[in-house]
Amino acid sequence: MIKKELINKVIDKALSNGADFAEIFAENTFNSLINFNDNKTKHNIVGNDFGAGVRVFYGHTAIYAYTNDLSEKSLLAAADAVSKAANSKTRNKAINLTKLEFENIHPIQIPNNTISKKDKIDFIKIINKASREYNDSITQVEISLTEKIQHILIANSEGLLAEDDRNYSRVYVSSIASKVSEKQTGSEGPGGLAGYEFFNIIDPIELGKKTARMAVLMLNSEYAPGGKFPVIIDNGFGGVIFHEACGHSLETTSVAKGASVFAGKLGKKIANPIVTAIDDGTLPNEWGSENIDDEGTPTQRTILIENGILKSYMIDKLGGLKMGLKPTGSGRRQSYQYAPASRMRNTFIAPGKSKLEELISSIDYGIYAKKMGGGSVMPGTGNFDFAVAEGYIIKNGKIAKPVRGATLIGNGSEILPKISMVADNLALAQGMCGSVSGNVPTNVGQPAIKIDKIIVGGRK
Repeated sequence: MIKKELINKVIDKALSNGADFAEIFAENTFNSLINFNDNKTKHNIVGNDFGAGVRVFYGHTAIYAYTNDLSEKSLLAAADAVSKAANSKTRNKAINLTKLEFENIHPIQIPNNTISKKDKIDFIKIINKASREYNDSITQVEISLTEKIQHILIANSEGLLAEDDRNYSRVYVSSIASKVSEKQTGSEGPGGLAGYEFFNIIDPIELGKKTARMAVLMLNSEYAPGGKFPVIIDNGFGGVIFHEACGHSLETTSVAKGASVFAGKLGKKIANPIVTAIDDGTLPNEWGSENIDDEGTPTQRTILIENGILKSYMIDKLGGLKMGLKPTGSGRRQSYQYAPASRMRNTFIAPGKSKLEELISSIDYGIYAKKMGGGSVMPGTGNFDFAVAEGYIIKNGKIAKPVRGATLIGNGSEILPKISMVADNLALAQGMCGSVSGNVPTNVGQPAIKIDKIIVGGRK
């Protein structure tokens, strides 16, 4: 993508005013999006995006500039711009570049750009038909099939030179059920760090029916009660609460600034001893996985919480420099237009020993959140509120009836000690996570968990 001689010139220019560290990140990315709505293809967008960013460190201060022009003139101009952000009498020299060798643990069988548009639309149409035929109350189905093939190059003044290819595939389905003036939505968005073979393992009929069933069920349900109750949050996307309310507060992006409730708590108890939480970028072909992060650090499995004790943060290069900690392969960015920051990959609560049925039978009266929806969180405090996309009343140890409109309200650091049971049914779910370095693919996940008491917002 960029010749080694030019890389050396760019890094040398970036260091020319005494920067302690210099880095170049370049990418060439193929993107494809097919959007299907109202029984027809609404958008079919294909394009390439390429460019590079140059970053320097002056002490603990990072300066970043980028360009979509990979010519020598433009790259040197970006390097010159960041070099002038500060000045030091010390003149640092780059170390000779050495190519990083690593095993590709996320092999691709069928590159996305080898499959015809017709085959992809036929796959979408099967999902659409299955959802619409599930029930007459399904009035709208929207489906997006996205693909991304990204080639990256990373080099820095410490002598690193690394390249990698990433192939992402995802389908997102949203089915809407309506009656009179009411609407309810059911959605699923499976994805992977994989080629088109990923779509071959998805049953499009079951996917369409699943989203429709959720929408119809919630449309015909009563509103949830409000109050403080024990709650069971099921596996998969239930992990979004840990991701948002706890995970972001374990990234050095916030911890290094002291803007996290978990700052200074390494080695301390922050959760019930039955809770172990992990961030793992090595899971083969998973949505949030990588071979190397966007700083060229090999990815790894990081135990964040072990038996209730805080063991590690998610650490990027700058965060590690500020805190005196070794990077965990967590430096991620949406594209060359963003400087990297500490980000989650596949973040989940580890499975326990209980069965889901045991969690349910332990509750006299409470809420079973089978699937979570969207919400909001304040990373500095951990305060959150999340909608329950599919919920049920638990009565006398059994699931009694479906309810809609429930919202879980709480605080991440306060909820962790209240997790009293963890099931053995771990599952992951896919999403896009936004932060200071843009939107990146992440997996959330957990087995079913029981929270002894949490505020439930409802209408009864």
